[in-house]
Formats: sequence, C-alpha cells, structure tokens
Amino acid sequence: MKNNLHKLFWGLFFALTISYSGFSQDIHFSQFFETPLLRNPALAGIFSGDLRIQGVYRTQWNSVTVPYQTGSVNAEYKLPVGNSNDFLSLGGEVLYDKAGTVALTATHILPTVNYHKSLSEEKNMYLSLGFMGGLVQRRIDRSKMTTNSQYNGTAYDPTLNDGETFPNSGYTYFDGSVGISFNSQIGASEDNNIILGAAYHHFNHSSKISFYGNSQLEMIPKWVFSAGLRMGVTDYSFITFQGDYSKQGTSTETIGGVLYSYKLDDPIDPKYIFHAGAFLRWKDAIIPVAKMEYKPFTIAVSYDVNVSQLKTASSGRGGFELSISYQTYFDRYNSSKDKTRCPRF
Repeated sequence: MKNNLHKLFWGLFFALTISYSGFSQDIHFSQFFETPLLRNPALAGIFSGDLRIQGVYRTQWNSVTVPYQTGSVNAEYKLPVGNSNDFLSLGGEVLYDKAGTVALTATHILPTVNYHKSLSEEKNMYLSLGFMGGLVQRRIDRSKMTTNSQYNGTAYDPTLNDGETFPNSGYTYFDGSVGISFNSQIGASEDNNIILGAAYHHFNHSSKISFYGNSQLEMIPKWVFSAGLRMGVTDYSFITFQGDYSKQGTSTETIGGVLYSYKLDDPIDPKYIFHAGAFLRWKDAIIPVAKMEYKPFTIAVSYDVNVSQLKTASSGRGGFELSISYQTYFDRYNSSKDKTRCPRF
C-alpha cells in the first residue's frame, strides 16, 4: 500500500515540475507549508489542535539590489460543530511586503472562514470549503523616486519635478479567494494522511491596481493546486511530501519537496521532533530546510540557493526565511482533542 501511494505521489510531483516556472504578481514564500491560508483558505484548520498561529519572515536579493522584505502572520481557531464530526475554522492572515528603491509596499488584512464536512464515521476524512477576503493597500515612497525628468542635462537635480502624473502615492482595494480541499487518513494509522486542494485567488479581478487610476489594469486571477502526503517510516520517524502548482496569467510556479522527521523522545506523544529536507522551486531555487519542534512551538529556517538565470549576478544567493509557529489544544468543553475524528495533516 505504501509503495503504491509513494509512486502515485511522486508521479504527481514530477508531472507538476515539468511545467515552466515564472514570476507572478503575488507574494510567495519558500516555506509555503507554513503559510496555509496564502495557498488556499480551505487549508485553514487542518492540523492537530484547536489553535495555530504562524509567522514567516523573508528577505531576498540582498546581493543584487535593495532587499525585498516579506512577512506573514496567520491564525486559525478550530471549533467542533454540535455533536457531529464537522468543524468550523475561523482565522485570518496579515501580509506585508516591501520591495525596491522606492519602497513599493503592500499590506493585506484577510479574514478567513472554512467549513470541514466529515465524510466517514470510521476514519478522518474531510471535505473543506473556505473563503478569504479583505483589504489590500499598496503604496510607494515618492520621495525616493528618481526619473529622467529630473536630469538637467548634466546631472540629477532633485529639485526638478519628477514628471509623473499620478495624484496619490497609494491605493486600496478588496481582494477575495475561495478554495476547496480534501484530506483523509490512509489505512489504519491516524499518522498517515493525504491532502489535496485547489484555490481560486482574486476572484473579484475587477479590482484596479494602478497608481494612475488606469481602469484597464486589473488583478490577474490565480489558481493554486496543492498536494501533500505524510507517511510513517518507523515508530520514531515519518516523511512528508508537499507541493504546489500556481498559475497566474501566463506565469506559473511549481514548488515541491520532502521533509524527513525524527521523534527525539516518546514515539506515541513526542514533545521534540526534528525535521530536515529540501524543496525545489522549478528553474529558480533549491531550498534546504531545517525545522525543530518543541511542542507547542516550532521554528524553521530555510535558504534559497539561486539556480535561475540571475545566479551569476546574485552569486547563487537568494532568500532567507525564518518561521515560528504555535499550535495547541485548549482545555475546554468540546475541544477537538476530545473528538474521535478531526481534520489533520
């Protein structure tokens, strides 16, 4: 059974990775597995616990230009629905991105709701439907902008008008996403799980994204397809495969890889787990990852080794990421810890 599942997953993974990868309009992280809501709002609440809080910080291109800095904080709170095996997850994500000499900054505040419908009385098997929507603000620091209009014929003159006609240095718009996911226990062990998901981001693509107020410029919708497989190897170890394929307009991105995890104490209810592995962003970067779990906290570090056409200019250096997460059960009536079934991965 395990061999067949491994072959199925790797077949899916390699099928995804033959597609071309490119840059898109959206924020992305190499530790995409630590930003589930950014991938798909229907991934909210799919964990062992009642509450999960995750934060990721990324900095990149230090060796090429003014560093790009990106941060994400997301929280999910899972609630059992009545006496059934269904659950409701409430949460949200705050994203911050700052790029380039003119400090092009984007701030996203995105509440999320996800409903998990149980499909089996014998094992964990859930179909989830999630929605996420909120406000996005983009702005630039116009005082840091230089243009050809400020060249006086011999040198740059900051007292000259920059020649640009946009009236404001920022704008705000509403953004929305919808997603669906399926996660299920495999076989008799609750530790063996599979997850599949699809999300449609920026479904209200009529949002205008122009500093000039150009009505022809709209946010391009994006599809994200996700897959994951977790399987036990021994009583003390397990492996986790995860991959995403994203398409936004003519740009695509494929990322996937594996983490090997080892329990450092109790194999049944471990407090310490060490994870290590690597991911590949196709035609862009190889990403080694190290992760230490000290329940209820987890800390992970990763680094992008650039293999794209920019590798010469960047000397192979890409982005550094640090993530910290907190995941726990609450000592309260009707906690998911007391439930026989609950969505997890």
